[in-house]
Amino acid sequence: MTVSSPDPGGAGRDRLVSLDVIRGVAVMGILAANLPAFALPEAAYFSPMAAGGTAPADIALWLANLVLVEGRMRGLFSLLFGASMLLVIDRARAQGDRPAATHMARMAVLFVIGLIHLYLIWWGDILAHYALCGVIAYPLTRLSPRPLVLIGIALSLLGMVEMGAGLEMLVASAARDTPQAVATWNSFAVAFGIPPAADLAQEIAAHRAGYLARVAWRWHHAMGPLEALWLIGPQTLGTMLIGMAAYRTGFLTGGWPRARYRRWAIACLALSLGGYAWLGVETIRHGFALPWVYAGSMVVSQPLRVIGTIGYAALVILLLRPGGALTARIAAAGRVAFTNYLGTSIMMTCVFGWGLGQYAMWSRAALYLLAPLAWAVMLAWSAPWLARFRYGPFEWLWRSLSRAAWQPLRRLH
Repeated sequence: MTVSSPDPGGAGRDRLVSLDVIRGVAVMGILAANLPAFALPEAAYFSPMAAGGTAPADIALWLANLVLVEGRMRGLFSLLFGASMLLVIDRARAQGDRPAATHMARMAVLFVIGLIHLYLIWWGDILAHYALCGVIAYPLTRLSPRPLVLIGIALSLLGMVEMGAGLEMLVASAARDTPQAVATWNSFAVAFGIPPAADLAQEIAAHRAGYLARVAWRWHHAMGPLEALWLIGPQTLGTMLIGMAAYRTGFLTGGWPRARYRRWAIACLALSLGGYAWLGVETIRHGFALPWVYAGSMVVSQPLRVIGTIGYAALVILLLRPGGALTARIAAAGRVAFTNYLGTSIMMTCVFGWGLGQYAMWSRAALYLLAPLAWAVMLAWSAPWLARFRYGPFEWLWRSLSRAAWQPLRRLH
């Protein structure tokens, strides 16, 4: 039941609609997950105690985001990134090109775009991180699905152990009875708890001071690509490898029987949603204590994130309706997901940064009013654009720079 479309965006190949739709769902979901990170101090992404209000609506939306969205939308992106890597590499081999050169050129350009995004637009960039993981993943692209899955699971477990070591440090410093313990506790609080008042004030002031002040803050405080590779690289790379296996087995292309997708969706989502719900309720019950926030966000949730990512992918494939109007709109948003991802960063930093200057002025609950608006923009522009052009604007730029030649953009009718 492999689902494809004869509309190749001008590239002369069938497109796999399932990949486009999953990617479209992911880029819309990532926007919802990232709203607090656009508008509030960094620690508020994980804990509403840091900023954004603690009214019942704020806590309820924090919980809804944790249970339904957190980690799994980025997981879908990682899953699809692995699958897309194989698509590009396989096509390069089929055309007689050098697959390694093709892939590495794409990763090099993506890395540079990611750095520009990270330091000049928004601190939460994942593109440079994906580029580094993509370089590491290349030697594994010839593996069969079974070893890809086993290595992917091993990497995910490694990431869990690595974050577990951080939890051990955090718990050991909870007494804060030495200067070193205070420093350790505060270093975790900056990202996962209630930062020291001076740090919080400095972050807010920098984001309200003007564009150059925000760039300077990101330069000194944003997590760089190498640090991200060390901290979250195992989970990202692991999910990419599982995505490669899912592509090879036909899971991501709609090649499985519907009953099998149904079983996987029910089992994976029951485990993931139930596990996240338990984590959220317990975190609230413990008053958003720093060890609970960190453990729930970075340690216990690691296997739940991978399982939930697979469950959501299975659910999307079950729900997609080739030829349906909504499916077509979401698929179009997925085909230009790179542009939609960067475009939402520009849109939201305009609202909360260089444009309207609304940083740290909205409650968490109010932020989510922007999600339907952003989704509507994605669904409204993507399909009409692709009716006239082969690629999204940033997809075209990435493709052109990777090939060191400007690629044709406008469709020929």
